[in-house]
Amino acid sequence: MDIKAFKAYRFNNDVVGDPGDCIAPPYDVIDSSIQDDLYGRNAYNIVRAIKGKADAGDSSDNNVYTRAAEYLEGAIASGALVQEDSDAIYAYVQDFEIAGQTFQRSGIIACGKLTAFGEGVQPHEKTLEGPKADRLNLTRATACQLGQVFMLYDDPKNVDRQIISKAMQNKPVIDATDEHDVRHRLFVVDRTESIDAFIMMMADKQAVIADGHHRYETALNYWAETQSEQASYQMLTFVNMRNEGLVIQPTHRLLVDMENFDLTALLDELKAEFEIAEFPFSDPATQQQARKQMFEMMQNNANQNIFGLYAGTKAFYAIQLKDTKFMAELYPDMSDAAQQLDVNVLHNLILEKHLGICDAKLASESHLEYIKDLGDAIDQSIAKVDSGESQGVFFMNATRIEQVQAVAAAGEKMPQKSTFFYPKIFSGLTIRKLDIAKKSILEAVTQPHSRTI
Repeated sequence: MDIKAFKAYRFNNDVVGDPGDCIAPPYDVIDSSIQDDLYGRNAYNIVRAIKGKADAGDSSDNNVYTRAAEYLEGAIASGALVQEDSDAIYAYVQDFEIAGQTFQRSGIIACGKLTAFGEGVQPHEKTLEGPKADRLNLTRATACQLGQVFMLYDDPKNVDRQIISKAMQNKPVIDATDEHDVRHRLFVVDRTESIDAFIMMMADKQAVIADGHHRYETALNYWAETQSEQASYQMLTFVNMRNEGLVIQPTHRLLVDMENFDLTALLDELKAEFEIAEFPFSDPATQQQARKQMFEMMQNNANQNIFGLYAGTKAFYAIQLKDTKFMAELYPDMSDAAQQLDVNVLHNLILEKHLGICDAKLASESHLEYIKDLGDAIDQSIAKVDSGESQGVFFMNATRIEQVQAVAAAGEKMPQKSTFFYPKIFSGLTIRKLDIAKKSILEAVTQPHSRTI
């Protein structure tokens, strides 16, 4: 992949105070509560650009996109955002904990030459038109690259470790801890030998998009629209697949608005293709035990296609596919790698075949909510089922990194929310401003409601 350094705009602590108060999670995980918190955290927080507040009186010349452009122009004019003196790449280090175990994930932020999918870059998930139109309008209005695209590559020599280790001997330009106790540190790498080493290492590497598919496709569309050489490069965060802190968490599926949902009928139908283990309970104490038994069975059979199910009755269920032939018979054109994915088995053999939740309904998120396995998300989902707000929840094992590689290599895409790379890559660490005319008249976009917990 063709890589180059760039002169990023970064938050200036002399004007903004702590630059860590100006960064934010990616736009697609920012709900109204997080948005309010970020707005109040610092007057220059990047949320004003990546996920600005809408107003009832918004029009074609005064809306979230035009206000994002005004915010960025004002931040640069005031000195809150200052451009790097020389070309650089950036070491991004995240320290975090999951279930009492500590991890450190590190990567390199640099510019990568955009290529069509299959020509050095592979996607692994499907995308939706609404978010792509939204991000394209934002890019048109600001002529800036604001959010990161999370890229994976494979380097057995671990060249990045040497570069990042050297960078970490210096003081970070950003050092912030978010609400999930994830520590984010950014280090400037401007030594020519370090930059050249990374560029040379990446020259023959293929990359897989881990997170940020909509942003990458938006960048392709913007480049095609502007025909600008500057737009042919995109700000990307590169993480080696051999990084010990590369963690994928599961994303569970919550059934909503399912009229006439019948658990007994569903389980009867599934018995032809799945082995079903029932873990009954009668009170809160035995409920916890039943839940534990279900998850233990899922973990012990993680190399098989197995799911957990809770639907508000006095039992948890573990549902395991009897034979992969059922996927092969129904989807012979699907690669072996894709046929063996839990998410494809669930979406095709259960959600679509038995519950009628087809691709169109998945795209509209009319019958499904996605629950990222973080904090008390499992407790929240069970509570929603118990309250009648949801009809049931399917619990998932995490997709493995080798599965992501295999599906991408086969040129196929997983369903939405197949992977949850934790933690998220934050926005506002670096900003790339393009010398391209901004568009003042923007097409109207209806942004789909996100149902992610």
